[in-house]
Amino acid sequence: MYTRRKFLTTSAIAAAGLGLAACRDAAQAQAPKASARTAASGPLNTRAIPSTGEKIPVIGMGTSGSFQVGQSPAELDPLREVLKRFFAAGATLIDTAPTYGVAEDVMGVLLAEQGLTTKAWLATKLSGVNGREAGIAQFEDTLRRLKTDKVALLQIHNLGDLKVQMAVARELKAQGKVKYVGVTHYVERAQDELADVVQAEKPDFLQINYSVASRGAEKRVLPLARDLGVAVLINRAFEDGKLFAQVKDKPVPTALTEAGVTSWAQAFLKFALSHPAVTAVIPATGKPDRQTDNLRAGIGPDLTSAQRDALIAALA
Repeated sequence: MYTRRKFLTTSAIAAAGLGLAACRDAAQAQAPKASARTAASGPLNTRAIPSTGEKIPVIGMGTSGSFQVGQSPAELDPLREVLKRFFAAGATLIDTAPTYGVAEDVMGVLLAEQGLTTKAWLATKLSGVNGREAGIAQFEDTLRRLKTDKVALLQIHNLGDLKVQMAVARELKAQGKVKYVGVTHYVERAQDELADVVQAEKPDFLQINYSVASRGAEKRVLPLARDLGVAVLINRAFEDGKLFAQVKDKPVPTALTEAGVTSWAQAFLKFALSHPAVTAVIPATGKPDRQTDNLRAGIGPDLTSAQRDALIAALA
């Protein structure tokens, strides 16, 4: 299977050639500066996990690509600041996977050195393995790499070896090593299959792609999750950076800036969060200033229907 990690790794290489990072910076530069009157302020919004009522902040953080780095200070110091800003804002949800290169190792070290391991709401995955013993072994290695004895959420990555790994995840949940179990995918063509799985398995969580440019999840996955009481994590809310290239040199729609949205990143994240089935979004970044910008999307009201329509029109 062409995994999300492989896809994002390929995308990252392509992005370097296309200058997508520069596109984001340029797009954000076009957004009006927040005034004291319009800037969003206050604590991060939280939403309840339907299966338990536990509340988690609506802005989380992914690690694919961003935490797949070497050991030099130039690579690790920005990530230390990313984590510092993340937790200082009240965020806790970190999503990773054993198949994201060294991401779990790097995250484990950086959380431990800052005394943040017990504060983190860690979500990881059973990924790319087949068989019960392989799943258990991978999970135990994940705990070692993350320097913890339990995680909040264990997901079956891209539905791989689903029946066996779901049984493993539930076994680990019964042992108290996992609090919630879930399933994931990252492309629209897999959403019907994901919906079938959610309907049959009724996991605590599902994770799926959803953005202003890819709204297929609205057809079945998101309504089903809401009906069944399944929490939803959103990946690829930026379309792996491609959305910033689409809005380069365009201003954020007035309908959004009047509501306090001061960047395209905030607009895209708020779009995903404005669907009533969504629990949290998990944008990945290794840059402190972008982390701060992402976190601001979790403050203040959701987008109205008119504001969502304005954002859709801006990308048409």
